[in-house]
Amino acid sequence: MKHYSKRSSDAPAAEARLIVASSDGDANMLWATRMFVPDPFIFIKKGRLKYAVMSDLEVDRARVQASVDRVLALSDYIARARASGVGTPSMADALTCVLRDLGIGRVRVPANFPLALADHLRAARVTVRPQPDPFWPDREVKTPEEVGHIHDSLKIAEEGMGAGIAALKRTTIGRNGVLRLDGAPLTSERLKAVINSRIMERGAVPSHTIVASGPQCVDPHNEGSGPIHAHTSIIMDIFPRSETTGYFGDMTRTVVRGRASDALKRAYRAVEEAQAIGFRDIRTRASAYSIHWKILEHFRARGFETGRKDGRMQGFFHGTGHGLGLDIHELPTFGLRSTGRFRRNHVVTVEPGLYYAGMGGVRLEDVVVVGDTGCRNLVRFPKFLEI
Repeated sequence: MKHYSKRSSDAPAAEARLIVASSDGDANMLWATRMFVPDPFIFIKKGRLKYAVMSDLEVDRARVQASVDRVLALSDYIARARASGVGTPSMADALTCVLRDLGIGRVRVPANFPLALADHLRAARVTVRPQPDPFWPDREVKTPEEVGHIHDSLKIAEEGMGAGIAALKRTTIGRNGVLRLDGAPLTSERLKAVINSRIMERGAVPSHTIVASGPQCVDPHNEGSGPIHAHTSIIMDIFPRSETTGYFGDMTRTVVRGRASDALKRAYRAVEEAQAIGFRDIRTRASAYSIHWKILEHFRARGFETGRKDGRMQGFFHGTGHGLGLDIHELPTFGLRSTGRFRRNHVVTVEPGLYYAGMGGVRLEDVVVVGDTGCRNLVRFPKFLEI
């Protein structure tokens, strides 16, 4: 790898893209470098060239794994800052040296860029300008390779869902309608453990898996807790992240162990029909807002109104879906706040739902790839209500 000499004082101060973050927790950094690093490091894109500035712990690995043109050693720039008179140089001092070395006087940074670091750079006469999301616009449209990574994570989600359904099939109905598995009450926590164990066996990380039942289903993001009862809705929302690629899968099914009420059956049919509207209408140049509004109108026509009742929202009060990739929720948006149109190779969830106190909740979620004449569902797991 090349070392860079200090630029001459009359060289132009170019604008570059700058991220300082851990790629384990920052999707923009992971997308840029394609390398998992648990601690914050420096990424710079100047023109077409990409640079990573790594600690001695990571520098050799980065030279093999990181999707960059040059890997620079942070320790070299720490030493340079110390030689210039900085007593105990920080990463900020080293970054100032790196930018000076590369002839960079202006940087664009993500909206979540550390404020203290931005202040340090500005004090060193570097112009720092925040870039509104999306920081990398190309992240929104997926390459065939990225679609493949998402598909792989969805197959892991399907395996987790299959393990959960198999456990529910093995249950018996005990006193007071509580489900029992292997002689003990089945709780949301136990069923999540079954699902999450299968996900981890397949090389993915589960996070905040939802197994909510009965009244808990009325809150779409309630993760679920306590005993699961027969004859009530059980929403299982599973979104594993691949340990290898970092891409998410995301899928949801709603089931009832035993017999569903007539109200739940009607809601389930309405949600299936709503999802079918999305599958039919999603395509290149289609309006995400219009499809979401059509689904709302479909629910109203079936007698499922949305609004606040008894102090809480009920009906269909979340987006029809969201973009999926290195973040569980990313662009494009797919709901009442949507302003754009679908583009070829957008990957989005399609997850309409209905939630009412006294009935429970129903949500069905699949993931589709947008094409010019329609969309392709990446999920093959069956849909059924009663077990």
